[in-house]
Amino acid sequence: MLGWAMTFLVIALVAGVFGFFGIVSTAVGIAKILFFVFLIMFVVSLIFGGRRSM
Repeated sequence: MLGWAMTFLVIALVAGVFGFFGIVSTAVGIAKILFFVFLIMFVVSLIFGGRRSM
């Protein structure tokens, strides 16, 4: 449990540094792109995963 707390502390600190230096808009743009890429990959895996023959 302490490991999870330390992980989230580091993530929060990195997010705070990004917020203070104005890199937020770049991070948001990258997050949007990654969201759509993984959404497309998910849909493709659902389509091709459902076509398996037993």
